[in-house]
Amino acid sequence: MLVTQIIEASKPRYRVYIDGQFAFILYKGELRKFRMKEGEELSTEIYQEIMTQILPKRAKLRSMNLLQSRDYTRKQLEDKLRQGEYPQTCIDEAITYVESYGYIDDGRYARDFIEYNMQSKSRMRIETDLLGKGIDKEIIRGAFDELNEQGVEQDELTVARDLLRKKKYCADTATRQEQQKMYGFLYRKGFHRDTINRALVLDITSNSV
Repeated sequence: MLVTQIIEASKPRYRVYIDGQFAFILYKGELRKFRMKEGEELSTEIYQEIMTQILPKRAKLRSMNLLQSRDYTRKQLEDKLRQGEYPQTCIDEAITYVESYGYIDDGRYARDFIEYNMQSKSRMRIETDLLGKGIDKEIIRGAFDELNEQGVEQDELTVARDLLRKKKYCADTATRQEQQKMYGFLYRKGFHRDTINRALVLDITSNSV
């Protein structure tokens, strides 16, 4: 294996190219440790040490540091590691590692997200947001089912009415133009047309449904 190029990525990190292809990123001290230079051969032993020991360990530590500050879905964490230009094998190993300790759990993430947002977003909007975070549709559906079994259910009409209340909408005095504006507002949030129509014509200052 020939080290064809070493390019500074950001101090003190360097991109290393082997046989003309990007291979990995190393720190300046590691380049010195392995006596790695452009135009020189890289032994199989050193390559294996980098790929099976140094980079996987670094990817695991990076994952743990990220998870200390907030929750990530599997895909979000993969994307973060990919941005760090870790080889895919190291990303896979790091993800498997944190999953084995329960540090990432897409089912738990979906349940928490749903419960937090169900009073301010439609189910369709919640599903769309979770899909955008890389969570599988079956996991999302399972999370909703599990919450329903626990008695945590969403009343979309009530949610829509609460959103209208925050917009200071009043069915008794709203003009046609105001109704159309609020219709578009709720529609963009993923509410079904029947729900929107019921919310718009009700007197939201009352407790009737």
